[in-house]
Amino acid sequence: MSDTTQDGAIATSVRPSPDDGLTPAELAAKYGLSVSGARPGLAEYIRQLWGRRHFILAFSQAKLTAQYSQAKLGQLWQVATPLLNALVYYLIFGLILGTREGIPNEVFVPFLVTGVFVFTFTQSSVMAGVRAISGNLGLVRALHFPRAALPISFALQQLQQLLFSMLVLFLIAIGFGSYPKLSWLLIIPALAMQFVFNTGMAMIMARLGSKTPDLAQLMPFIMRTWMYASGVMFSIPMMLADKPAWIANVLQLNPAAVYMDLIRFALIDGYGSENLPPHIWAFALGWAILFGIAGFVYFWKAEERYGRG
Repeated sequence: MSDTTQDGAIATSVRPSPDDGLTPAELAAKYGLSVSGARPGLAEYIRQLWGRRHFILAFSQAKLTAQYSQAKLGQLWQVATPLLNALVYYLIFGLILGTREGIPNEVFVPFLVTGVFVFTFTQSSVMAGVRAISGNLGLVRALHFPRAALPISFALQQLQQLLFSMLVLFLIAIGFGSYPKLSWLLIIPALAMQFVFNTGMAMIMARLGSKTPDLAQLMPFIMRTWMYASGVMFSIPMMLADKPAWIANVLQLNPAAVYMDLIRFALIDGYGSENLPPHIWAFALGWAILFGIAGFVYFWKAEERYGRG
């Protein structure tokens, strides 16, 4: 609208806007706008993750292939690395320190290799989780997708790597007199529960690592302590026979030791149920449910903050 003033000039007036006086939140509600990157509800978040399942699988396979792409032996290092670790532990702990005393050699060798392989699965999942967000900021900032896809994908990558290693573990078990039997099928639920536990741990560490990059420098020391406390290289009950019983019970029921013992029990002849703590299957399921759910919810709570700042 316009009006002519006394000196002939033209003055304009603007019609008042119906949005005048509304706060930004009221404007957004009026026009159906939402915050960019806002956290969806938990059910919707799960639905979005399911919709990205093909991306999660493809991303994990790509990471697995690229991991040793610069090495001449390539994917063989997936098996060679834990085997070399097991050899070092056998020389130091088994022969020099004598932790295999009381355990026949045909049991101790697959016992040790199983412990190294299974603990490495958890260790690698946790370490990959620490860098899942902080190490992929370009992807996080460039694309819109549920961020939980990253730690889940890294845990899946470690599961695929373990499955390659399991083929070698089976050959070692057979070579030391533990032949395939029905109990080997128990490895499947044990690994499934460990994968859920590892994924929950990876998501917890992904959220912590996204704001504290220095955590990646601290984690190797924490993981090494956890390894020594989990009986990877020795039998906890035998090693702590002269200590109060509650110490051995606590160490045997920590998640890493639980999953190692279940797979040892399933795989190795001579490693019977007398070596397992009571209700070990219930503890394995409980650890998986607790960390799987708690880790997922804990990660989802910070969904809208990943990649910012």
